[in-house]
Amino acid sequence: MRKIALALTTALIMLVVFASCNDNETYADQKKRERSAINKFIADSAVNVISEANFFSQDSMTDVSKNEYVLFESSGVYMQIIRKGSGQKLKDGETANVLVRFSEYNMLTDSLQLTNDILYYSSIVDKMTVKNTSGTFTASFISGKSLMENVYGSTSVPSGWLVPLSYVNLCYPSEVTDEIAKVKLIVPSSQGQSYASQSVYPCLYTLTFQRGR
Repeated sequence: MRKIALALTTALIMLVVFASCNDNETYADQKKRERSAINKFIADSAVNVISEANFFSQDSMTDVSKNEYVLFESSGVYMQIIRKGSGQKLKDGETANVLVRFSEYNMLTDSLQLTNDILYYSSIVDKMTVKNTSGTFTASFISGKSLMENVYGSTSVPSGWLVPLSYVNLCYPSEVTDEIAKVKLIVPSSQGQSYASQSVYPCLYTLTFQRGR
């Protein structure tokens, strides 16, 4: 796992250096480039962006057949719920371990940047501790049990990852009929991991969530 993390870290450092090479590029320029990348994905993928009001009127669901993503204006995060999952939402005041499988795509380079959702990494399931305080979710990766922490060097969970937890259910899958919650997210740099925040690029995520022990 250390060798894997080292190789991925080296690749990501090269990306950060490359993105930082243009000293004449302002933060405003970087944000404009980020916005353009998101808009291009929305257009190229025929994403149907719906409002929060429409989302709530649909029982907090998105219609995957129409490729709907809801835009949360306050954070700039777009979310598509593919499966709400079995079980229950995290209750107010509750703390739980949550297991996450993910794929992270850099939307500027249109490339898969990091994932624990392939057979080679099947033993690495990111584990985080999540707490719900009056509808506000906080979380941290459990040290030594997260590919994200291993590569990005932080136990901080990207804020964008917490958005779905208000709407999806968490379960310990024990029956054949049990479904694990699954979502797609477009996460702007301000809500992303440390490298995305530093180099100002958006990420597209596919995530699954389930309760851990």
